Amino acid sequence: MQQDFHATAPNEKLVTDITEFKCAEGKLYLSPIKDLFNSEILAYDLARGPNFEQVMRMLKQAVAKLPKDAKPILHSDQGWQYQMADYQDMLRKHHIKQSMSRKANCLDNGAMESFFGRLKTECYFGKRFETFEQLEKVIHEYIHYYNNERIQVKLKGLSPVQYRTQSLN
Repeated sequence: MQQDFHATAPNEKLVTDITEFKCAEGKLYLSPIKDLFNSEILAYDLARGPNFEQVMRMLKQAVAKLPKDAKPILHSDQGWQYQMADYQDMLRKHHIKQSMSRKANCLDNGAMESFFGRLKTECYFGKRFETFEQLEKVIHEYIHYYNNERIQVKLKGLSPVQYRTQSLN
């Protein structure tokens, strides 16, 4: 994708990555897919350990939401999950073109990293979570808020879902 994070239509360019959260019970991992057209989180999965199944669950959610004729680019870093044959086979099966960042270059996936920063700043940093359930609830609620209510200047003062809906009418 070469740091071209601009998309002219929904489901054209997607980005993904995994980020880690900590609570008193341990670590929680979030794996989302974000549409670069409207910054909407199309699909995501939470897991209590880094594992390949998490990424595949998230990808299956996203594929189920894509129109049959969609042929998006899906960009990620070079994480081991994205190099697995089953992951790459699923992308090919659904006509999704894989794009990967250069090695050790977080700017190549800046669009996803910026979402992680925003999420952590707005609902995680400075707070203490005792249980996985508390943390999971906050993340679920934030993603719903982010997609449906949180307005963005670059989306003309609309939320991601409002912007997508308006663009399709």
